[in-house]
Amino acid sequence: MKHTKPYRPTLSENSVRWIYSFLLVLLAPVAFIILMMRGAWRVKSPGRRPLERLGLMRRPQPHGYLFHCVSVGEVVAASALIKQIMQQEPDTPVSITTTTATGSARVKAIFGDAVHHFYLPYDLHIIMACMLRRVKPKAVVVTEVELWPNMIHACWRRHIPAFVINGRLTDRSARRYNKVSLLFSPMLKKLSHVCAQGERDYRNYLQLGMHTDRLTLTNNIKFDQAASISTAADFMQLASRTRPVLVGGSTHDPEEQVLLDALADIHRKYPDTLLILVPRHPERFEQVARLLQDSAFTWCRSADTTSVPADCQVVLLNEMGKLNDAYQVADFAFVGGSVAQRGGHNALEPAAVAVPIMMGPHTFNNPVICQYLKAHGALTITASAAEIASCCKQWLSHPESARQAGASGKAVLESNRGALTATLACIKLGIHRAK
Repeated sequence: MKHTKPYRPTLSENSVRWIYSFLLVLLAPVAFIILMMRGAWRVKSPGRRPLERLGLMRRPQPHGYLFHCVSVGEVVAASALIKQIMQQEPDTPVSITTTTATGSARVKAIFGDAVHHFYLPYDLHIIMACMLRRVKPKAVVVTEVELWPNMIHACWRRHIPAFVINGRLTDRSARRYNKVSLLFSPMLKKLSHVCAQGERDYRNYLQLGMHTDRLTLTNNIKFDQAASISTAADFMQLASRTRPVLVGGSTHDPEEQVLLDALADIHRKYPDTLLILVPRHPERFEQVARLLQDSAFTWCRSADTTSVPADCQVVLLNEMGKLNDAYQVADFAFVGGSVAQRGGHNALEPAAVAVPIMMGPHTFNNPVICQYLKAHGALTITASAAEIASCCKQWLSHPESARQAGASGKAVLESNRGALTATLACIKLGIHRAK
């Protein structure tokens, strides 16, 4: 059996990491003060637990899994895998870190007290080492994209296997990482395994130097996660279920205005159509409320009512964790972050409940998913309010085409499942090799 020579960082690689750490030392006090100030002003801010940013958190049970999920999207993507691990290893503790308060809220909503949550510390070696000494994980699992040089280095120094699951690496990110290869390349050599979510991501990791022995194309676990969404009762009683419902999910500025303009166009022929707006970030709820206040539409907040008034034209869903509930009452959906240049959010969530999907042209976060859905007629690219309105009116006048598009999306989801099993196998093998 051939044994590879253990990796040892060069002086140049170590020097670049030390320079990176020195710059963080200069910035960390400023960031810490800002968090403390935000904690005094906002009850749900990560600044309310500032010591966690310094690696000082409540000690969980040792020898468990530590998952890092940046925010809401990564928490949701990893949730099916975490649940599978908890089912297979009920006595093994699970900790989850996030960097945002919305990510923290989603961890709480999905797992309650079944997992230990804290905010990811600053990426200084001494702080990351302190965190690892307190948590004592048997494996560290990073979801999708966020890699921190000192965190990975601290894991490598302590022989803790570190994995990237559902790995996403766009062409733009690959070019950027290639420019700082003395910082990025050592991280790849210290990782136990990368599970790439698509061909593009696999290729980019390969070109940046990831060895094929530690790189697997598992495909996207979002297919498995979305397929596990259970159908629930309506999240609120609609005035009449005969009303057409358009859901604008995970929207950013200016997508709410685009959808309102589309709704005005739709109402000329289908005046009963109801729009449910679900902003991506809760801090924008009030901004969208002001936009609705200045509009000609009658509207309500979901948190203020248990039923939609008959004359209501727009619902602002201002509650966290209710997007999938909204998709379950939708006739068609627009997935946000795609007219706004954010790369597009998860189109598999409406596909899971057989809802036909629209997105803007910017879908670079999930190109394979969007390509599959579009190729099978489940996703329509709409770049403007006029195109969204035209698409909705087409589906309303030909309901069978809408049903067929929704069914195609669900079929794509079901036929691409399997990444969850492949990812879990990579983690298990990596832990076994590390022993």
